[in-house]
Amino acid sequence: MGQLNALQNLYLSKCSSSQALPTSIGQLSALQNLYLDNCSNLQELPTSIGQLSALQNLYLLRCSKLQKLPTSIGQLSAIQNFNLWGCSKLQELPTSIGQLNALQNLHLSRCSSLQELPTSIGQWSALKNLYLDNCSSLQELPTSIDQLNTLQSLHLLRCSSLQELPTYIGQLNALKNLYLDNCSSLQELPASIRQLSALRKLDLNNCSRLQELHLFVNWMHSKNLDLNGCSGLQKLPKSINQLCAFQDLDLNNCLSLKELPTFIGQWNAFQDLDLWGCSKLQELPTSIGQFSALQNLDLKNCLRLQELPTYIGQFNTFQTFICQGVWVSKNYLHFLGNWMHVKSLSCWLNVDYDVEYLKQN
Repeated sequence: MGQLNALQNLYLSKCSSSQALPTSIGQLSALQNLYLDNCSNLQELPTSIGQLSALQNLYLLRCSKLQKLPTSIGQLSAIQNFNLWGCSKLQELPTSIGQLNALQNLHLSRCSSLQELPTSIGQWSALKNLYLDNCSSLQELPTSIDQLNTLQSLHLLRCSSLQELPTYIGQLNALKNLYLDNCSSLQELPASIRQLSALRKLDLNNCSRLQELHLFVNWMHSKNLDLNGCSGLQKLPKSINQLCAFQDLDLNNCLSLKELPTFIGQWNAFQDLDLWGCSKLQELPTSIGQFSALQNLDLKNCLRLQELPTYIGQFNTFQTFICQGVWVSKNYLHFLGNWMHVKSLSCWLNVDYDVEYLKQN
């Protein structure tokens, strides 16, 4: 194999009987792409792999018996994409991995045995995307992660053992997307998270132990906030009203949420408000009547919501209105004439409603 000096692409995917690669693979001086996906019996990589100075992409998806990487992996100076998705036996990364200065994308999702990342990851000067979804044994991130000045997306979905984020994660000035869905052990976010001035998307759905959010002062360009299933969250910070570009807020099944901030009506671009299953919410703030672009409102199973405010009828941009589980008096039926663009309407009318009234109006 070492004589193939011009070889640029090597596909060895699904070689399920191979337990090791030949040492001579390090002599492939022109190799740019190495595909080892689904080599389910591959247990290790040869030290000589560090000699692949032209290698840009290394794919090791679902190499389920791979337990460690050689220290020489840090010599892959040209590598940009490194994919270890589904390497479920991989327990650690070598410290030398921090030497991958050209690395832009690292996939470690479903590395369920991975317990920690080396502090050397702070040396990655080009990293844009870090995927750690379903790393169920990962308990913490190294503090050096705040040095990743080029990081744009951090994926931590279903990291069920992750209890906290590094204190200074707010120093990630380029971070646009932070995914923390189903981090069921996460109890709070560090105060520095409010410094993420480039953040556009924050997903926290099903972070069931999260009880409090810190100020959103610098998130002026954020458009979406997903808090679906944050059943321990009791309130939103008052400063959330400063998010002038906000378009979508998902509060589905926030079972402990008792109220919304008074001044949320200042979100001029707001389009979607999902309050499905907020069973302790007793009223909506009057400022909601200021929403000039609201298209979708879901109040299903807001069981303590006794009455809908009259300004509901002002939303002539409505496309979807759901309030099943909220008793609506027939006095609200005259709103229907204002909702010219409604495509989906689902509600329970109070017992005093009149079918003939509905037909006539």
